[in-house]
Amino acid sequence: MATTELTGSTIQQTITDNDIVLVDFWAEWCGPCKRFGPVFEASSEQHPDVVHAKVDTEAEQQLAAELNITSIPTLMAFREGVLVFSQAGALPGPALEQVLTAVQGLDMDDVRAQIAAAGQTAQA
Repeated sequence: MATTELTGSTIQQTITDNDIVLVDFWAEWCGPCKRFGPVFEASSEQHPDVVHAKVDTEAEQQLAAELNITSIPTLMAFREGVLVFSQAGALPGPALEQVLTAVQGLDMDDVRAQIAAAGQTAQA
């Protein structure tokens, strides 16, 4: 499966409608982004069950600001609509594979329980 281009108007629906979504925030002028691009594309071919999406931070500056993207490339992983991973920097193929394996292995009931507990602690 090839990568999907996301915009401010399509990102939420994509995250909501799919179990796992990896999002690569990039820009054309960014050298590390260009080196990470083929690694991300290869992962999309190896994992057709996972949505691999890209956001051009130059074209989608408001979206990048809303998601606090301060450095590119930045990789975000969403599972069942929940942000479970966010890291700036280009990853080599094996590291991207480790991230994907970890995201696939998450117990989402446990993740949601941890989020709820953190919310209750913050309110106290």
